[in-house]
Amino acid sequence: MTAPSDPAPPSGAPAPHGAGRLLAVSDLHVAVTDNRPIVESLHPTSEADWLIVAGDVAERPEDIRWALGLLAERFAQVIWTPGNHELWTLDKDPVRLRGQARYDHLVELCRELGVLTPEDPFPLWPGPDGPVAIAPLFLLYDYTFRAPGTHTKEESLAVAHQSGIVCNDEYLLHPDPYPTRDDWCRARVAETERRLAAHDPEIPLVLAGHWPLVREPTSIMWYPEFAQWCGTELTADWHRRFNVSAVVYGHLHIPRTTWYDGVRFEEVSIGYPREWRERGHPRGLLRQILPYEPESAPPARTGTGTATSGGSL
Repeated sequence: MTAPSDPAPPSGAPAPHGAGRLLAVSDLHVAVTDNRPIVESLHPTSEADWLIVAGDVAERPEDIRWALGLLAERFAQVIWTPGNHELWTLDKDPVRLRGQARYDHLVELCRELGVLTPEDPFPLWPGPDGPVAIAPLFLLYDYTFRAPGTHTKEESLAVAHQSGIVCNDEYLLHPDPYPTRDDWCRARVAETERRLAAHDPEIPLVLAGHWPLVREPTSIMWYPEFAQWCGTELTADWHRRFNVSAVVYGHLHIPRTTWYDGVRFEEVSIGYPREWRERGHPRGLLRQILPYEPESAPPARTGTGTATSGGSL
């Protein structure tokens, strides 16, 4: 299925007076040979540019270190949040850690590189209109984006297995020490929600995570059964409850801008070569999150989503 497409807009000029931009990208998948040159081509336009990397850099820590290390040398600040691929434990990976221990290992790797993670205090990006807090989110999913016509996790998973549309997470992403991935998700959501509630509401937030906070972006996927690995209903109102300037996510490999309840959502993924060769990079390789340069005024609608640009999955 194809998202509504518009001509690619300009990539965005640097902020005035030499200030930096807040940029974002996700789903670099640098273990794929043709994606490595894309990462090597990513450069700031100012020494003050910040970069959010919203997950799925690679599966092996050595590849993650290469990519984040390269970006950390170029950008004033890099902020990383994990995707599902970073959390996979592959048979030939020399790092045998699973679940929480694997995530902790990647957090330490990032700290060695000076890259911020969901375990750090929210950094304040010095925007031209005042500081904006960047909240990197690690939330996972809990199977509540169920397959159409199903009412329980078990029914939804059964439909996926019957159709052959099953995420590799079921075999490679281990939740240790939690009993299930949805238990891990609920723990992450509770802790993240506590931190967001404690944040100063006068300072706007950019919420940046791998999985979308609302289900609506999954409605254009080819395979609706896959939505159950794409988020949780527990976060559906966060963009309304908190003072949110923008939401950044990836995972779907459908780069586009949508609006929900007047809040801008940016899907910033690169994806696999078979995808970006077909659709190109409709919003550029790096998405400018702030300062925001609108193509047009946001839709005067609430409770619904409106796409302003898109690609194909």
